Amino acid sequence: MTVETSTPSSDWEQLWLPLRPLASDDLRAGIYRHTRPQALGKRYIETNPRAMSNLLVVDIDHEDALLRALWDRAAWLPNAVVENPDNGHAHAVWALKEPVTRTEYARRKPLAYAAAVTEALRRSVDGDQGYSGLITKNPTHESWNASWYTDKLYTLNELDDHLSTAGFMPPATWAKTRRKNPVGLGRNCSIFETARTWAYREVRHHFGDVQGLWTAISNQVHHLNSEFSEPLPRNEAHQIAKSIHRWIVTQSRMWLDGAAVYEANFINIQSARGRNSGKSRRESGARAQTTKKLIVEALDES
Repeated sequence: MTVETSTPSSDWEQLWLPLRPLASDDLRAGIYRHTRPQALGKRYIETNPRAMSNLLVVDIDHEDALLRALWDRAAWLPNAVVENPDNGHAHAVWALKEPVTRTEYARRKPLAYAAAVTEALRRSVDGDQGYSGLITKNPTHESWNASWYTDKLYTLNELDDHLSTAGFMPPATWAKTRRKNPVGLGRNCSIFETARTWAYREVRHHFGDVQGLWTAISNQVHHLNSEFSEPLPRNEAHQIAKSIHRWIVTQSRMWLDGAAVYEANFINIQSARGRNSGKSRRESGARAQTTKKLIVEALDES
């Protein structure tokens, strides 16, 4: 039997990290940044800080949302379920032991892993595929029925083990699948992967021009972000662009070698391709002549 625990608001404030969060009493009227105390008085609040995620939230749009969130998962219960008393819909919240950085180049794999685990949690309750995870129901607000079930902090590996055993973890190919309109942490991963690949090719147009490269990368990231039905906060997109730019100008061999080395390598590659192409044509011609000879000999013998 699942036992509900009592978690005072002070404990929630330790789990909930944003310092100047987005918040609103009515999402249709817009969401705006507030001081932390002001935000805690609103019905809806920003789930995580701008640069990291320590709360994984799933939106369960079913009348039996609470049952779905608790069913057959004694070892990996959500920390909290925040329920709408009018329709039974709820947000289920799992808290991580270590926050996942969303904007640092060197920490992309943990972010992709967190996105996959969140997708598995969503599948485990048949949650809303379109939920972005940006805003969640404020569990301390009187509008909702908030239930607390554990103070345990999870690791991604631990959740992965339970979700894999239950058959909910997406396959490894899921993270590489292009989705028309990714949501949640998937938006961050999608922008980063697309923008960094683009930026690697763009480098050759900006050798020695750090500011020009930054402008190009920043414009591309914000363009990609604008194509989402629910874009990332502008500051988060800015941090993604900044991370890609910083890695290129400090770590990229192509950038550090410069234009002269790039041109020399390009010429060598083109020359090698030309030689290989000529060799292939000669070999193809020789095979054609051999085939023709064999056909003629076969006809003569007949």
